[in-house]
Amino acid sequence: MADLVGKAMTPACKKRGFASVDIIASWADIVGERYGTRVQPDRLIWPRQPELTDPDRPPQPATLVVHTDGATALLLSHDSAQVIERINTFYGWAAIGRIKILQRPVLVKQPEPSKSLRALTRSEEQRLEERLEGVENDRLRQALKKLGAQVIARGAGEPA
Repeated sequence: MADLVGKAMTPACKKRGFASVDIIASWADIVGERYGTRVQPDRLIWPRQPELTDPDRPPQPATLVVHTDGATALLLSHDSAQVIERINTFYGWAAIGRIKILQRPVLVKQPEPSKSLRALTRSEEQRLEERLEGVENDRLRQALKKLGAQVIARGAGEPA
């Protein structure tokens, strides 16, 4: 399904200056919790490149145009350097040079409530504990136990 949606959205993204749907799909992960739902990327504006450019030299950074409300715009303008750094880290090069903020209403997406998982049976808990006996680090053991319990509760099979 993701492949089909990605292929369908890619032409629309290219029309808005985005090379692919990746930045839009991963927006909340890139910019963090504060801006993930309150700031919406609109388009990238790439500067015109002279025809006689060095092929080994990367293109000039683009301007990212985003939409947000007034209060968030003020916060974003203050944090823009950090957000640009996160976006460029995502791209792997200095793709964004500045952010242009347009104040428009943004629909805030409400996260879906997480489904509660069933409790493990005593035998499932015992098998999980046996598999984790060799793990000496307490924090690692607890993290693996939590992960294993979720895998078992979702019915994905035995813990690894």
